[in-house]
Amino acid sequence: MKLDLNQKEEYKETELGLLPKDWEVVKLGEVSELQQGKTPKRDDYEDYKGYRIIKVKDYENENKISNIIKGDRSFVKTDFGERCRIKEGDSLILSAAHSSNIVGQKIGYVKEIPSQKTFFVAELIRVRPKKNIIPYFCFLSLILMSSRNQIREEVKGGHLYPKNLGKIRIPLPPLSEQKKIAYVLSSVQEAKEKTEDVIKATKELKKSMMKYLFTYGPVSLEEVEKVPLKETEIGLVPEKWEVVRLGDVFEIKQGKQLSSKESVENKIKKPFLRTSNITWGKIDISKIDFMYFNKEEFEKLRLKIGDVLVCEGGDIGRTALYRGELKEAAYQNHLHRLRPREEGVSEEFFVFWMDHAINQRQMYLYTANRTTIPNLSSSRLKNFKIPLPPLPIQQKIASILSAIDQKIEAEESKKKALEDLFKSLLHNLMTAKIRVNHLENVFDE
Repeated sequence: MKLDLNQKEEYKETELGLLPKDWEVVKLGEVSELQQGKTPKRDDYEDYKGYRIIKVKDYENENKISNIIKGDRSFVKTDFGERCRIKEGDSLILSAAHSSNIVGQKIGYVKEIPSQKTFFVAELIRVRPKKNIIPYFCFLSLILMSSRNQIREEVKGGHLYPKNLGKIRIPLPPLSEQKKIAYVLSSVQEAKEKTEDVIKATKELKKSMMKYLFTYGPVSLEEVEKVPLKETEIGLVPEKWEVVRLGDVFEIKQGKQLSSKESVENKIKKPFLRTSNITWGKIDISKIDFMYFNKEEFEKLRLKIGDVLVCEGGDIGRTALYRGELKEAAYQNHLHRLRPREEGVSEEFFVFWMDHAINQRQMYLYTANRTTIPNLSSSRLKNFKIPLPPLPIQQKIASILSAIDQKIEAEESKKKALEDLFKSLLHNLMTAKIRVNHLENVFDE
């Protein structure tokens, strides 16, 4: 496969900017059939049998339509006919929503569908390409920024109607070049999807490994039956492990309450972590706020490398390890700082335990009063029970799970790189800044 980025081509001025002379600019309605879906009656819905019906939640923006059943009401009893049926190669666009800002901006591609007939709801518009446009190229033309901007202009009263969608103008190269553009971009998209599959599988592996390690310890499968277990408040654990109160092994200190009326006179401005900065296991410093402290107050709340931060509310119990991401920082009152009282406790081990505890026993952390918003107060956190194996075992478990996290992180970085590549190529190929009309070894399917 050979790609020439330095070809000299003749261009012409169009509504979409400079394009090659052999490209056209056409209205979407001229090269595709546009059809609104149908919303079933309440009695039409079935949970797991009948005809599959695609809803808005069945796909993410700029991604393929998922066949995975998501919850109830995923099927209907009634055959809605060919008018509301979707087929491979169709694109779907969100045509109605509570916010007009997202109408027309969620666009998915039907790469494959189940064997049975599949329909779609009235909040979606089906775009079905005609013979002079390749299906995946049609989808690509819809997700172009120039097309998205045009679609925004056609949204009326929070709705997008097929006749208005049909007015947007898209670039149309010759069929041979459409195919080559689709080939390049679909290759990147498929690589991203495979990476997503690896991430999903690795995350499932991590959950399984946490359950295994926190039940039996870091032993081989052959040794599992030899590990004596005991029943505890937190489930089965090895007999030699202790189960302790969190407050017995960690010093717990809540952060500073936000106040817009507080005087800043004679105070110092310092970085300030919120619950939004806490992701599972790590601190996200992509967006940092600042707050004023007096010197003594800041010293009490200053974070040290190895401190653990736990969210009090929101995503309750979400826990991260501070690794010195900032030169200095404090934290808000919806966060609790945990600092080991003495040696013999691995902070990383505890972070992984919290991840496991939330996944397995989320209600274990909630307040007893179900009428209030769930929260994790200092007193509740102090009484939270955790396993405490010998330090070498804590470190071994943390090491195993850290290796899995590193794999997830590497794959997520790869996914981000592929997403950036896709966006760059989409813009450059669909505006003819990069030409692939002479790309070799791309054959018709």
